[in-house]
Amino acid sequence: MNPDLQKLHSYPFEKLATLFKGAAHSAGLSHIALSIGEPKHPSPEFVKQSLIDAVDKLAVYPTTKGIPEFRAVISRWACTRFQLGDQGLCPETQVLPVNGTREALFAFAQAMIDRSRDPLVISPNPFYQIYEGAALLAGAQPYFLPCLESNAMIPDYDAVPADVWRRCQLLFVCSPGNPTGAVTDEATLKQLIELADEHDFIIASDECYSELYFDESNPPTGLLQVCKNLGRDDFSRCVVFHSLSKRSNLPGLRSGFVAGDAALLSGFLKYRTYHGCAMPVQHQLASVAAWSDEDHVRENRRLYQQKFSGVLTILDGHLNLSLPDAGFYLWPQTPTPDTDFARNLFQQQHVTVLPGSYLSRTVNGVNPGANRVRMALVAPVAQCLEAAERIKHFIHHH
Repeated sequence: MNPDLQKLHSYPFEKLATLFKGAAHSAGLSHIALSIGEPKHPSPEFVKQSLIDAVDKLAVYPTTKGIPEFRAVISRWACTRFQLGDQGLCPETQVLPVNGTREALFAFAQAMIDRSRDPLVISPNPFYQIYEGAALLAGAQPYFLPCLESNAMIPDYDAVPADVWRRCQLLFVCSPGNPTGAVTDEATLKQLIELADEHDFIIASDECYSELYFDESNPPTGLLQVCKNLGRDDFSRCVVFHSLSKRSNLPGLRSGFVAGDAALLSGFLKYRTYHGCAMPVQHQLASVAAWSDEDHVRENRRLYQQKFSGVLTILDGHLNLSLPDAGFYLWPQTPTPDTDFARNLFQQQHVTVLPGSYLSRTVNGVNPGANRVRMALVAPVAQCLEAAERIKHFIHHH
């Protein structure tokens, strides 16, 4: 058995199940889950119909590279969304379909890391746990950069020692961030590209929350967009990961894409051909429909805006929290240790939140997730507002 498996931490939701073991919740209150980032808005009906219409493709072996129509619609969407120009992203060499960002982020590290060179994989802290697991199973050492309120929840890249950058082979960026919702601005992304050039590492930008934002005139900047602004049409050393899970409320479709540096994607395609992760053709055709429509995405954002406005109004003055830059998470400070807060809230109000310490690691005595919880505002509007009322009641009576 691979000994690196022993280095993996329990997943946050396993820890949560252990935390709640034996914790009986109050009778008569229905459960409201704010713990897992699983969108609960309805999936678009036209996407469902596309899937039904393509059901005969169950008899077809899919190719790892994907059908041309799928790669073409991804290219058009990305070129429009991130202002790459009409021919700014080659669907033949700079786009690959993936079965959601989770498997792709993990697989990308396995394909890119040279374990013979004492590699580091740099990640934000707190973080999506796939980054850590991908690094460990690729034979690399994770190196965590704290996301603190003092730096707008963005890692302080200026504080990273030069010898760390020299060992870095892969840098994970998450913008908008999970769980902080912080958006990395263009100046910072430009800085990271310059560092990647200087020290020869790859930037993997996880942008799966990029379409959930509050100002229709100011969507989050993407890594490829910054490359384009710098005249780097080859997107050298840069790749981005996108998904339909959050954008289109399709987490069960397991559909996304990776795009960027053609040389890196060529190697990644070779890895994926052996990995056996081709997306079913019927899923690709349903994805074509989803990426071709923006009306349902704008409606999705409207619902999240409504929930954030209502929840923040209810909890104002009761819990230390603020509107994030983007995404669908709140990342409030807690008046008691985060694990105590989560367990007692579950017992007394039957509301589930995720302790922040489960999403981060202690480095140099500091755990940036301690005394915070992640609240995913994914439930229907009425349930989110009910959860906020219960949390307010809990705080006043606990």
